[in-house]
Amino acid sequence: MFAHIVWLVLRKDFTVEVRSLEIAYTTLFFAISCVLVFAFALVQEGRAPVGGAAGILWIAVAFAGTLALGRTFERERQAETLRALLLAPAARPAVYLGKLLGIVALLTAAEIVLVPLVALLFQASLLAHPVWLALILLTGTVGFAAVGTLFAAMLIRARSRDVLLPVLLYPITVPVIIAGVRATGVLLEPELDVGLLQVWLALLVCFDVVFVTLALWTFEPLMTE
Repeated sequence: MFAHIVWLVLRKDFTVEVRSLEIAYTTLFFAISCVLVFAFALVQEGRAPVGGAAGILWIAVAFAGTLALGRTFERERQAETLRALLLAPAARPAVYLGKLLGIVALLTAAEIVLVPLVALLFQASLLAHPVWLALILLTGTVGFAAVGTLFAAMLIRARSRDVLLPVLLYPITVPVIIAGVRATGVLLEPELDVGLLQVWLALLVCFDVVFVTLALWTFEPLMTE
């Protein structure tokens, strides 16, 4: 039953987004614009700053993720969908997981476009180790989205939610972003240090476990209040 509720919430979000593509287009356009601005500012005479690609990639993911979180729950507020979900006879942690997976799927789609773009503009070998890169992006995205989904749902009725969301989100997710940048930076080194990469990846997994567990534990009382 729990997994079925998660699937229903995820399918609902996916169906609504496929019909409009509003958030997908907005998020992708914002992320690409962010990368292009940094590329024109930092790439001089065809030479990109060493190691800059990792930071630019994660900045674009973080900014685009914040925008996606805000727009997703703004749509839920306007249609009173979240209230209906909370009034339904369904486990609230399952509702949270469904929303979380929807955000992760949206950011993953954006990253599929961003990675080749950053690799091209910053002359970075991001695609040299695709499996490692996929693991880093997945674990980092889950950690970022786990906190963001909780805060975005909590602030859904706040008047200044657009201002409060990044104020609350970034201080907590900074360790995830830093770990993601450092792990991605290891991939850009001439010699891949697998041991160091595994350390950063393990740290990202620890962040995911802690953030998702705390969010599942606090989602119901926060939404009740």
